[in-house]
Amino acid sequence: MISPVKAIIFDADGVLLDSLSIWRELGKRYITDLGYHPIAGMEEILFPMSMEQGAAWLKSRFALGFSEEKIVEDLKVRIQNYYFEEVPAKSGARELFQYLASQKIPAVVATSSPKEHIRRALKRNGLLPFLKEIYTTSEIGESKYSPKIYLTAAKVLGTEPSMTLVVEDSLYALQTAGKAGFLTAGIYDALGEPDQEQLKKDAHIYCQNLTELQNYIFTENGGNENEEKIPCVGVGGSSGSLCGRLRQRGSEGR
Repeated sequence: MISPVKAIIFDADGVLLDSLSIWRELGKRYITDLGYHPIAGMEEILFPMSMEQGAAWLKSRFALGFSEEKIVEDLKVRIQNYYFEEVPAKSGARELFQYLASQKIPAVVATSSPKEHIRRALKRNGLLPFLKEIYTTSEIGESKYSPKIYLTAAKVLGTEPSMTLVVEDSLYALQTAGKAGFLTAGIYDALGEPDQEQLKKDAHIYCQNLTELQNYIFTENGGNENEEKIPCVGVGGSSGSLCGRLRQRGSEGR
């Protein structure tokens, strides 16, 4: 049994927001809007590139008649519009926040994305009022390879890392938080971390979705006899209690 959760630090993309598709589809959308036909495998080619690298590739491959700088700016506008107008919340996000509010468990966001993008998306989906603050790596001045963003958030939350749960879909960020003494939860996203097995191994808990995470917090924090408990299923729908197995793992010294 690990410590009860007193506060939560959420990543945004792939955790609270179902937003990872825009980063995979951005180049394809852009070229299609310009009237070109995207090539096979284009998403896989562009996905690991920086925006500047992607702009150079698009300009060269499709012989675009404007500068790489112009392409970058056009891509940034499309990303902004997606966050401002389209990106949906992850299933179970509102219910999870309502539960946390009922239990007086404070929550913040720690993200590598632009703050205004995340703020607008959370507000449009009705999640912003549940959050105390949004922290960004650009404002903190260090990436998630450093624990600074998590330590800064925990200080404001007023909780020790050992009682603060960091929820991430990326392996490297989860590892950073874990090494800094935080409780960690790995969340599955179909377009997220490719090494799900390692994410499962390194996380204190691993959940397929936010409903499973809510059930885990309910169980670890003692539950409430007046509330209906949500069943916690095994990974990939297999039988048995995922949370039970993970609680056992926590008691073994993770």
